[in-house]
Amino acid sequence: LQTVQDMIKFTIVTITFNAEGVLKCTLDSVPAQHFPHVEHLIIDGASTDSTLQIANDYKSLSDNAHLGHDIRIMSEPDKGIYDAMNKGLRMATGDYICFLNAGDFFPTPHTLDTIVEKSCLESVASTQWPAVIYGNTDIVDSHGHFLRHRRLTPPKKLSWRSFRKGMLVCHQAFYARTDIARHTPYDTRYRFSADVDWCIRVMKEAKRRELQLRYVEDVVANYTMEGQTTLHHKESLRERFDVMRSHYGIVVTIVMHLWFVVRQIIKK
Repeated sequence: LQTVQDMIKFTIVTITFNAEGVLKCTLDSVPAQHFPHVEHLIIDGASTDSTLQIANDYKSLSDNAHLGHDIRIMSEPDKGIYDAMNKGLRMATGDYICFLNAGDFFPTPHTLDTIVEKSCLESVASTQWPAVIYGNTDIVDSHGHFLRHRRLTPPKKLSWRSFRKGMLVCHQAFYARTDIARHTPYDTRYRFSADVDWCIRVMKEAKRRELQLRYVEDVVANYTMEGQTTLHHKESLRERFDVMRSHYGIVVTIVMHLWFVVRQIIKK
């Protein structure tokens, strides 16, 4: 009998640009996965350092070792990280897609197996597979060392309205069904917060199709702090306000932001 592990395929998308210093841990963690059906797309923005050489060496090593992972590399100028992510969406052939960018990595070699097992995919027909499978995230430094659990933790019951309280699920821990993800590409008008908008729109589409959002109560991603959102914190906050306003309305957005301020004061 064919098992769900035989049926399902994951697409992992890694966006890179001059990422030679942080790429190795990401590339090491993907082929280490025991799960058999993995497509790894490396979308590079025409790096000028050794990023592309590292990626090509990784593909050659994987091909020669006959790991069974399908690795594809694209390198060309883009219009920003979300433009690159949309390229990944168009190229993806897996059932579920996850964006694991340079510096981010899987916690263990069994992460993808855990996602499949704990989301109980074998209990439903493939047409009724969850629109989103999501889990927990740990924060690591640029050397891959554990710093802390992510402050915002995912709820066991998630809906598109949940993000009124902030981005409760880290982008790297958000596995979207590829057919739905491709139907809702990233809005490239946002420079730093299109991932928040994208997650909300994917969940809205899940609601429209009456599909579940399934929680995996496990750490499924290690996220490196020094990302674009961290480097451009103020700009990101402004964009997130605009994203929330577009989905939840101005009154709810203002009330929730006032609560964010109060919450920070209470913690101090």
